[in-house]
Amino acid sequence: MVLLAGGCAAGTHPGAAAVVGGTEISVGDVDETSRAVTNALGQDFTAGVTLSEMVNSVLVSKVSEEKSISVSDAETAQAAKLVVGDETAFQKFQANPVSRDFLNDVAKAAVATIKLGGGSGVNDPQAQQKQQDGMAVVKDASKNIDVSIAPRFGQWTDGAIDGKVSGSLSEESDQAKAKRQAQEQQQQQQQGQG
Repeated sequence: MVLLAGGCAAGTHPGAAAVVGGTEISVGDVDETSRAVTNALGQDFTAGVTLSEMVNSVLVSKVSEEKSISVSDAETAQAAKLVVGDETAFQKFQANPVSRDFLNDVAKAAVATIKLGGGSGVNDPQAQQKQQDGMAVVKDASKNIDVSIAPRFGQWTDGAIDGKVSGSLSEESDQAKAKRQAQEQQQQQQQGQG
């Protein structure tokens, strides 16, 4: 019983993929969004990448609020088209409310990040540099925002989700995986000789 309780992330509730400054992101929302974005893109958009983007959007929103940075709907709409890159893909995102909301959150976060870096928005001639500067501001400010990630997705390390590190009891360790693969290979060889 103690081992089962140890598998839950400190600070996240059952069913939570992450809690960012009191804002909960559910596993169900991550999975649903991952599927919707995968369908819109026509290629795999993993739950881990989805969660990372969702956490970033919440962080940027909280930091922007603290620093009185606002992003208009028009700025978000313009950035959304730039984030996707082509009109066909943009229309696929717009067709599903889940992928549309995700894209808008990512786009709004992108504009806010540029503004946090001292830029004026996506049309700023130094938008890329200002976005990097803004990411540094968010990373620094995130030290004061409690972020908890469910172990199956990794750990919150230095302002980002480290998906390579997992405290999940339900995930196979590298050692266990290597041992299992060696056993499977040995069994296959024995079957081939029989």
